[in-house]
Amino acid sequence: SRIAMSEHWAAFLAKMQCTPPWVLKLLGVTSAEMIENWPKFLKKMQAEGLNETAINAFKYNYEKLTSGANLNIPEEAILPVDDLPSYDSLTEENADLLKETVMLKLNGGLGTGMGLEKAKSLLELKDGNTFLDFIAKQVLQMRTAYGVPLAFMLMNSFSTSKDTLDFLSKYDTLAFEGLPLEFVQNKAPKVDASDLSPASWPANPSHEWCPPGHGDLYPAMVGSGALDMLIAKGFKYMFVSNSDNLGATMDLKLLTWFVKSGAPFAMEVAARTDADKKGGHLAKSVATKGLLLREAAQCPEESEDAFQDVTKYKFFNTNNLWVNLPALKAAFDKFGGLLPLPVIKNGKTVDPRDKKSTKVLQLETAMGSAIECFEGAQAILIPRTRFAPVKTTNDMLALMSDAYEVTPDSRMVLKAERNGIPPDVKLDGMYKFVDDMQKLIPNGPPSLINCKKLAIVGKVVLGKGVVFEGTVKVTNASDEWKTLATGTYKDGSVIEL
Repeated sequence: SRIAMSEHWAAFLAKMQCTPPWVLKLLGVTSAEMIENWPKFLKKMQAEGLNETAINAFKYNYEKLTSGANLNIPEEAILPVDDLPSYDSLTEENADLLKETVMLKLNGGLGTGMGLEKAKSLLELKDGNTFLDFIAKQVLQMRTAYGVPLAFMLMNSFSTSKDTLDFLSKYDTLAFEGLPLEFVQNKAPKVDASDLSPASWPANPSHEWCPPGHGDLYPAMVGSGALDMLIAKGFKYMFVSNSDNLGATMDLKLLTWFVKSGAPFAMEVAARTDADKKGGHLAKSVATKGLLLREAAQCPEESEDAFQDVTKYKFFNTNNLWVNLPALKAAFDKFGGLLPLPVIKNGKTVDPRDKKSTKVLQLETAMGSAIECFEGAQAILIPRTRFAPVKTTNDMLALMSDAYEVTPDSRMVLKAERNGIPPDVKLDGMYKFVDDMQKLIPNGPPSLINCKKLAIVGKVVLGKGVVFEGTVKVTNASDEWKTLATGTYKDGSVIEL
């Protein structure tokens, strides 16, 4: 097998003191680090029980790292995308296509950035409902509305699997007959930044591993057998989105458009605003003329101004994707058992809570970047109502407020009065964690329906029924908690408690 060959050749070359460059090139080995370290990584991953597809994916990423290849996407390599088909122009709906479609939610995130040690999707948002409640209700309501047993699956991580399945057990009809409710994403070894060897942390060996990014969706589907299982049961199409985006529901107009387009892959994009300028954007490759995704971590410093120019790069990836399953299988065959996704290199410490611990690199991929692996891939402009993610407590407070509403089909959407633009919430860093944010709103969230921008600095408690309109800033410079009284605070206000 490919892995066995890799192991034998790498072990052989590691013993050689001097290898002619032409031999290295012939064997596909591009660096001394690869020769020395690959056998160690391979042994570590095999001992952990990782499957061949997961190992192939990491090997590709590690080869890119050690080859010295530029992992950035410079400005001269891309062109802006000016025009795209729009959701607003779609009219046709074919409910029969639901029988061949699976809805997949990515649910591997723990929400550690928000101080959580459980799946972020277990957070309560409105009326006692969690993300998972909303998702389950969306699926069940769609089945009832169209009389089709819509297939549903989750990609969990080892960290979220048990809590998620336990929680969803109350929805005893959620799993599709003959399909597991979940498959589990892979993990990847962290790389020691000093010599590119496998990172070691005996005090807590679990810190030696990291999620490989949501681009792991594809190797996880293949390695777990989920892709072959779905195809064998007659499924042709997949809609995938993040579990923290409650605007991303199965949409018949989009499904019908995707199938009629004949595209192997399609990405839902939204119009960038200033609030989105630091996130990745859609672009066109100068070399291939195909679509690609440039993430912030792939942007060289000298291109940062252009990267953040929302008038030049107008669209961002919502991570709502449509995939033709047979085309995905064909792509793995075409590329020898992997998808050659662009590699993102993230510098961290091996123990995330110990900034003095060993510096490591985490090699990740983004699932949206697969757009460049499929000839004929497309993108479509969607309304902001299909994009309501929660990445920070700023997002969470906005979503909990009256700026958002729950639709009859259990979607969380911006109210029409917002004209597609969410309130811009900036909370003091002391509210970064969910437990701390609750100290701010023990009386419930404020009204933000007419709020453009809200900033809160210091130890503040919002009274019951506080209303913010326009741009408002609330500050407390003292070390004591102070309460902002019930009332309406209007545009241009700076309230010092």
